[in-house]
Amino acid sequence: MTKKAVLLANLGSPDSTDVSDVRRYLREFLMDGRVIDIPFFSRCLLVNGIIAPFRAPRSAKKYKSIWTEEGSPLIVLTQKLVDKVAAETKLPVYMCMRYGNPTPQRALKKIREENPGIDEVVLFPLYPHYAMSSYETAVEHVRKLWEQGNYSFNLKVIEPYYNHPSYIQSLSNSIRPFTGKKYDHILFSYHGVPERQILKSDPTGNHCLKRDDCCRLPSEAHRFCYRHQVFETTRLVAENLDIPSEKYSISFQSRLGNDKWLGPATAGVLAQLPEKGIKNLLVVTPAFVSDCLETLEEIRMEGRETFLKAGGETFRHVPCLNLNDDWVKTIAELL
Repeated sequence: MTKKAVLLANLGSPDSTDVSDVRRYLREFLMDGRVIDIPFFSRCLLVNGIIAPFRAPRSAKKYKSIWTEEGSPLIVLTQKLVDKVAAETKLPVYMCMRYGNPTPQRALKKIREENPGIDEVVLFPLYPHYAMSSYETAVEHVRKLWEQGNYSFNLKVIEPYYNHPSYIQSLSNSIRPFTGKKYDHILFSYHGVPERQILKSDPTGNHCLKRDDCCRLPSEAHRFCYRHQVFETTRLVAENLDIPSEKYSISFQSRLGNDKWLGPATAGVLAQLPEKGIKNLLVVTPAFVSDCLETLEEIRMEGRETFLKAGGETFRHVPCLNLNDDWVKTIAELL
């Protein structure tokens, strides 16, 4: 019988809300060529000369607004998820962050030290959708460290599960209690990516973003297309919850820089919805499985303020899957 362990991989967080820790985290994160995919020298100038020095103090304030007594919400939730998945699967489960701590290198070494004779490590990226700047960079980074470390165990990677029935059911179940209350519209807000990354991920070179309905036309490009996958997740959840097409829409958040990104932008949509008679809004953030800066501060705080100032009346954000029992069972099923 194969002896295996599980490695859950999430994005990461600064070690603290100190400006120095946030600056260090931003540099590691933004110097990743799959996050800011421009030539190395230009990326160095942009990140080290402009973004990190000026963004770190502002980001530190944002992190302070969501930090808990236990620490970073993302780190705390992921560690608690490790414990729940271990209890559900009866397997040794570990965690790593693509940026910050605990590092994948440390996690792989710990797995080897604590599990002599192990045959396989299953890498479970906590990203439902494929994107260069999330799923791909996490997988390739761990794979590179695994290859360089000459580990005796095999490394198996869980594929994106954006349309897996169990994931769709878990996500739908997390939203369902909120649909019983009054709402005019559901906004599915996903993390944004530059359009050029969609084009780079297209293995055919001639499908993605070539026509308005490209995401609905069958293509091998869909395996790597973030845009198609978030559309598909939304469609399947809406069907599961019997939400009519006119009652929901999709937007993209967390933009960086002036390049053309997937749209429409969440901030702009939140400011415009009240003008269209949408006063009671429900927001879902399915690109994130753990609540973090982008959900707790960008949506639940800034997004709420934007919507209410524009004339909205009620704003409710559905928490991420976090530690939901359905989600833990989904992970176990995918493993």
